[in-house]
Amino acid sequence: MITKRINKILVASMVCGFSAGLTSCDDLFTPALENNLELSEMYTDPTFARGLIDNAFLVLPYDGSSVSDVATDDAVSNDNSNTYKQMATGTWTSQTNPINQWETRYHSIQYCNLFLENIDKVQWDYTSEALNQMHMDLYRGQALALRGLHMFYLLRAHCGMVNGQLMGVPILTTYLGSDADYNLPRNTFKECIDQIMADFDEAMKYLPAKFGDVSADAVPAKYAAMGGNDAEYNRAFGNLQRGKIDATIITALKAQVALFAASPAYATGGAMSYADAAKYAADYLKLRGGLAAVDPTGWKWYDQKDFIKNYKFTDPDPIEIVWRGTVGDSHSMESDNFPPTQYGKGRINPTQNLVDAFPMANGYPITDGASGYDASNPYENRDPRLHAYILINGDKIGASGKTIITASDTKPTDPEYIDGLNHENGKSTTTGYYLRKLMRDDVNLSPSSTTDQRHFGARIRTTELLLDYAEAANEAQGPLAQVGGANYSAYDVVKALRARCHESGWQDPYLESIKGDQAKMRELIRNERRLELCFENHRFWDLRRWKASLTEGARGVNITSGSGSTNYAPINVEARQYDDYQIYGPIPYSEIRKWSNLEQNDGWAAK
Repeated sequence: MITKRINKILVASMVCGFSAGLTSCDDLFTPALENNLELSEMYTDPTFARGLIDNAFLVLPYDGSSVSDVATDDAVSNDNSNTYKQMATGTWTSQTNPINQWETRYHSIQYCNLFLENIDKVQWDYTSEALNQMHMDLYRGQALALRGLHMFYLLRAHCGMVNGQLMGVPILTTYLGSDADYNLPRNTFKECIDQIMADFDEAMKYLPAKFGDVSADAVPAKYAAMGGNDAEYNRAFGNLQRGKIDATIITALKAQVALFAASPAYATGGAMSYADAAKYAADYLKLRGGLAAVDPTGWKWYDQKDFIKNYKFTDPDPIEIVWRGTVGDSHSMESDNFPPTQYGKGRINPTQNLVDAFPMANGYPITDGASGYDASNPYENRDPRLHAYILINGDKIGASGKTIITASDTKPTDPEYIDGLNHENGKSTTTGYYLRKLMRDDVNLSPSSTTDQRHFGARIRTTELLLDYAEAANEAQGPLAQVGGANYSAYDVVKALRARCHESGWQDPYLESIKGDQAKMRELIRNERRLELCFENHRFWDLRRWKASLTEGARGVNITSGSGSTNYAPINVEARQYDDYQIYGPIPYSEIRKWSNLEQNDGWAAK
């Protein structure tokens, strides 16, 4: 029985760990926590009941800033204490694991299970049978969706091979109290995927396609038959609920899970095929008009200043945003990543590897003889996304409009000196580049006149779902096939996405030259995903699910001027030290030691 207020339950359970449940940690607190409430209080106090599910919502693992990219070939951090930097350079073990999701996800699943087992006893509204049922359906749907979502992130971080078989994690669909048996074996990968999808499917039975106010004649028949009216429906499912998980968001989540399960690292689990993944992605895109879901401004969704300025929480989201994150005034992103002359810490440094992945303005890779790439003038005539996402030597950023010089041969007397390569320890760039994507150029960090700007966060973008479909469709049936009930192909999606950052009428001869080649289309789709989703915490997981190389070292550029010309010399910045088995993460060492039935993933036993 839970006997502490819900906010204190969260603190206690996070300290105690998965194995302790939620109730056996009183001895950690001296004196014991006060303000005890019996679980039965939730039956007559819906606010208390919602606290259970709110806790599962608050700890969702979404981060609006770039975090895991510095563990890949896309970026490095100039902060030596960064745990992802340390992981990428050889310190990743089952005890020092920055991607660990074990405790937080299981605590959230426990909250969801406890809530679902008691929801039918809660009196949500005393004035109306219909409104009581609406609220019950709303929170039941949220709890089921959250349980599936937390399970997905738990599985992604901790599934792996055990004696050659792809295994998942222990499945919990009932609440385990302090006296329960926690020595649980791992379920198979497929069993875990099946459970996630079952939770999502069940959740969709209770939730609307989209939250939003309706008129009297649009109240669903289920509630109208109970006497429910539009005012009651709008209270439970209207504009004020936007931002919570609806059926459209769940459709997108199912597509994410399906592509994950169909990918090379997980395909042996037999949970999903690429054809399945293409269908799930097409199911979402159908809700947004198929290829009409390609928002012409979607590639710079974070910088639509007029829209963001006037956006209200109760407004519908733009087509590019499947599920929004936070929306609010801040300057934390800029404080972390602006160059030091703009009072920033320059934390995320894009690599030369990533810069080289951007094609020329004509669509050809810079390695192609038809591209026109000039190594002595490397940033000219490049894809517009390069200058939009990465701050390059000579670009401007910040409210001051100052030109940023990242060259290494600036002198200490030069005003821009500390922006130069490795000039200011812990603040200046280590690669020759600074981050631009996700930030507002009009933020001012000057100590005498600091200004915030509004930021629009995105948990899931429609561009990701378009790329999910393109990848799955190409793998299932090739570049030109229409898969999963869609009336468009992988080629069609890639063509639309690549064209939108160019002027109307732009031609893509490179895409046309490879449109019948599945292998080359695979390479292009993966590269487009790298560019479109860079610094949004995707590449770390994409490389692993593709079983791609993890050990490509991070490179940069040393820019110097001499004899009236500018020279660009490649430099090695940071090695990447991963073993082959590290495409999968470990089970926490502390859990393996406690439970005899819990087996570690292959390769991690000694780490």
